[in-house]
Amino acid sequence: MKLVHGMLVYGMLPAVYGSTTHATLPRASQPLPMKSDQDLYKQLRDLPKEQLWTQEVARFDAASPRERMEGVALIRAVGMIFSRFGTDEEKEAVRAWLITLLKDPQEKIRRYALAALPKIGAGAEAEMEMLSLLKEGAQEREKKHLGRALEKVGGVATLAVIEESGGALPGITELKVKAAVSRRENPGAVKMEALLPLEDGMRIFLRCRKGLEGFVLEEAEEVLSSDVFDIERMEPGCVTLRPKKPFSLAMLYKLRCFATVGFSLGTVDAGPSAQSDIQKSRWVESLARCIGSTYARSIMLAGTEGAARYRLEFAGLGHQRGMVRQVIDRAYELSPEILNDSRQSLWSVDVIPVAGGGSGGGSAAYRKSMASVELRPRLYPDPRLAYRQDDIAAASHPPLAACMVRLAEVGKGASPEGREVQEVIWDPFCGSGLELIESALRGGVDTAYGTDLDDKAIEVARANFAAARLEQTNGIFTVCDFRDARREAEIAAGSISLMISNPPLGRRVRIPDMKGLFADFYTAAARALRIGGRLVFVNPLRTGPEDPSLKLEFQKTVDLGGFNCRLEMYRKVVPHEKAKQSLTRHQKGPLASNTQGKPREKGQPDPAWWSRVGKSVKGGRGKPRPE
Repeated sequence: MKLVHGMLVYGMLPAVYGSTTHATLPRASQPLPMKSDQDLYKQLRDLPKEQLWTQEVARFDAASPRERMEGVALIRAVGMIFSRFGTDEEKEAVRAWLITLLKDPQEKIRRYALAALPKIGAGAEAEMEMLSLLKEGAQEREKKHLGRALEKVGGVATLAVIEESGGALPGITELKVKAAVSRRENPGAVKMEALLPLEDGMRIFLRCRKGLEGFVLEEAEEVLSSDVFDIERMEPGCVTLRPKKPFSLAMLYKLRCFATVGFSLGTVDAGPSAQSDIQKSRWVESLARCIGSTYARSIMLAGTEGAARYRLEFAGLGHQRGMVRQVIDRAYELSPEILNDSRQSLWSVDVIPVAGGGSGGGSAAYRKSMASVELRPRLYPDPRLAYRQDDIAAASHPPLAACMVRLAEVGKGASPEGREVQEVIWDPFCGSGLELIESALRGGVDTAYGTDLDDKAIEVARANFAAARLEQTNGIFTVCDFRDARREAEIAAGSISLMISNPPLGRRVRIPDMKGLFADFYTAAARALRIGGRLVFVNPLRTGPEDPSLKLEFQKTVDLGGFNCRLEMYRKVVPHEKAKQSLTRHQKGPLASNTQGKPREKGQPDPAWWSRVGKSVKGGRGKPRPE
């Protein structure tokens, strides 16, 4: 079977579904190669949807049983194309056609229709037809596919049939239908203020980008009550807490520097796909027991309004589809109050490979072969970002913005009464405004300037800034090149106390001349900053400023999702003009090495305490022990 002039040809006949449009070749001469359903599907999905519907579906309906079996991939192609690109009217017509195919005498055709209907939106009529198939005594193979379709479209009627039939469908189908029904009746919510029960051995993981864990630790020490939490350890990308009293998620979400919070449920082997059947069975059981444990159940039930629903996610381990259903089915047997829901779940059970230096105890070799099982609340939108009205492509990572603000020590020295405003800040590449908003939320900011070449970004930044209700900070946003900020945004020389930015990194948005861009960036900083002003930014290059008035005070490598950059802070130490004169007089002096972008060896500050990662925290809340 193949496409000839955009028309389907099956078996050894060039005519489509018995059409006489083309001359029929003798069966013995020049047979055409048979293609698999997958090959045919790939060809069909590239056809215009109008041709699929008006021509190919009509030919399929008029074809012989044998030809329909050969062209069954058409059902899959129609379901995929119209689910993505069809109008409501077109989807309704496709849905009606697929429902008629549920009555086809060929099991394979019914099976393909069962797989396509959930994509297009099945509706009550399709659900009833599926249940009729079940009641009519479908064979085991068809029951399996019926179950999977009903997991996606089933409702109260399906639950009633499951209860009546007493095990006609797998337990996982009952679980997923229950989750779908509860979602429709009451979507529910994670209860931020509810006190979560304290369990023996309970650990909380505050996860972040590797390299930012020191800021998370510092903020936790500053914000969290030592009566409620002990800070147990810090390691790359994670700070571990040990709760001492019942606590709420709202307490944890006062912190702004972490990305996600997870509750440790235990550990399992990291690589089930490479194990024997016995080992796989043990892996399924161990993971199911983590999910169905009293500990996990108590957290989800206490922290959820409505039914407690979770999804299962694997980080760096592949989808593990062949074993996920077994895990979910077994977890449901252990804890039927907890429902698996891959669509709109309120919680996630994450299976995360443990790095060589990771938590969990035991030898490094042992830890490398293990994965941490963690329960994570799925909070969308993040309650810490209630101001975020809109976003743009390549926007900043919010916890990174919060860490940058903490590094800059924005708001330090501001009085509690009236907030002594003094900072004047500027983000040359403001994007959606995160760095400026996070700075202003710390207090002590009088004026925040945001510039960006993208007028959409400036529009979004203005909306976000207004939504943050920062009455004591004047936000000024201008569409312009940062090089023209003096003229376009009226940013005077020496007027800025903090220049903070996550500039283009050259990944999602390609920059023709990155070195030239950053050279101009440093020049703009040296001109705009006042004496003592700070430049805090993410540096994707291994270069630094040539201007000696910018003195490096902090540098830390940060993993930004598969590539490393350096979080850096410079301070303006001498006037720009005097620095140029000094450089002219002493070109062979110690500043020369810095013109090549190399960190200073003399005058360089000691590494910040948070750069010493992976050390246990002395006394539970102190800084890491010295190396």
